[in-house]
Amino acid sequence: MKKVLMTLFVLFAVVTAYAQEMYVGGGISLWRNHDLDKTTFSISPEFGYGLNEKWSVGGQLILDVNGGDGVSSTAFALAPYARFSYYENDIVRLFLDMGFGVSINKQKHTDADAGFELGVKPGIAVKLNENFSFVSKVGFAGFRQDYRGTSNSGFGVYADGEAISIGIEYAF
Repeated sequence: MKKVLMTLFVLFAVVTAYAQEMYVGGGISLWRNHDLDKTTFSISPEFGYGLNEKWSVGGQLILDVNGGDGVSSTAFALAPYARFSYYENDIVRLFLDMGFGVSINKQKHTDADAGFELGVKPGIAVKLNENFSFVSKVGFAGFRQDYRGTSNSGFGVYADGEAISIGIEYAF
């Protein structure tokens, strides 16, 4: 047992000694539609680990809650990704998040539905200071099947004003 613990400790020390950076971040949204008497809330914490200057691995947990007019739904998703940064200067970094996501959606008085996505999300990070960055992802290119409770399934590119996510990232 001591050998296993010592091996794990040494492995952890080596990994953290060569770590480029770890980051946490995410986004939150709240929308109230008075015409439909519907409220939508979403929270999406994100975490990641920089392998080198170009590649990172990370994941996002997503919770969507929709309610109004007697119909409510809750969706939970887990979305791991590999991030490739293809351009970076002192302030701006352009990247592609390539990954997949799995989700469970439960509407009131119905059975839960599962969904998934597989694709690429382009993004931009603007460095605010040494640790904080403003991060935005725009659109999606790939395949979706009932992901996060949406009934639109298929393959393609989706980029419009509704497909923009905005958040903050803290690197340490």
